[in-house]
Amino acid sequence: MNAKTKLLLAFALAALAVLMIASLGIGRFAVDFSSLASALFTGGADSTESMVIGSVRLPRILLAVIAGAGLSVAGAAFQAIFNNPLATPDTLGVTSGAAFGAVLAILFGFEGPLLQIVSFFFGLISVFLAYSVSSVRGQRTLLMLILSGLVIGALFTALINLVKFVADPQDVLPSITYWMLGSLSGAKMDNLYSAAPVIGFSSLILYILRWKMNALCMPEDEARSLGIPVARLRAVCILCATLISACVVSLFGIISWVGLLIPHFCRLLVGSNNNAVVPASLVFGGLFLLAADTVARSATEVEIPVSVLTAVIGAPVFLIILRHGRARL
Repeated sequence: MNAKTKLLLAFALAALAVLMIASLGIGRFAVDFSSLASALFTGGADSTESMVIGSVRLPRILLAVIAGAGLSVAGAAFQAIFNNPLATPDTLGVTSGAAFGAVLAILFGFEGPLLQIVSFFFGLISVFLAYSVSSVRGQRTLLMLILSGLVIGALFTALINLVKFVADPQDVLPSITYWMLGSLSGAKMDNLYSAAPVIGFSSLILYILRWKMNALCMPEDEARSLGIPVARLRAVCILCATLISACVVSLFGIISWVGLLIPHFCRLLVGSNNNAVVPASLVFGGLFLLAADTVARSATEVEIPVSVLTAVIGAPVFLIILRHGRARL
């Protein structure tokens, strides 16, 4: 990692820290700087401001950063694994599987941790099925893995539509529809305790393996000649990226574009070397989702689902990157 990249990451980290602090005071219930400083450093804010900052905004901000960083690094890992710039955390159907688990839980009236467990479980099942189906005569190719993921994802999408068809249109269907839009409005400190270890540990593993991801972009024979166990490395990266994606979807619904857009944006800034792309994805992913969520909860009187904003921002930006020929591995 060269000096320019290090300086860029330092600047991005500083911007992230500033935005995190500023986001504590931004919202429909505004908190001025003096009250914010009092609440953070002396505990002198009144009970309402302390509750808003400590119980509502702080866990939401931390979870936005963690989820954004996790989705982004998972996307970077999948793009390296499949040597495909269009690969996303949903390439193997984890998002569709976790979403099916969630809508099924909502259909049966499950809430809170039980809903998250069911969603997380089905997300893992979807990837396990895709990975199992992709093996033909003991051989597993990238093409078969991608095709299997598409098929499993389509299957779970169909099952989601089936659940929506049979759901009560008055009570259950609106809940399912809103959940699938993706939102951090239900973020709590308990979510932070459950999500941070899974996303943090998986992201750490991907960060440690970042230099080996470059070998995954090479022909397998060349990678093996360098002494890199390609199949084992690919399986570990898939598992870590799957755990991140399933955890985020189980907590907040489907948050689109982060895992696709941010790795490309980072390659535009730091080049194609995953040794720099992975840490850049962690920082800029957290920055992007935090900025989108801050706008989503404060721009209008009614909160906008954050996935709507990430798509509205992500789609044109991605087209600009493609048009200038800078989306690369």
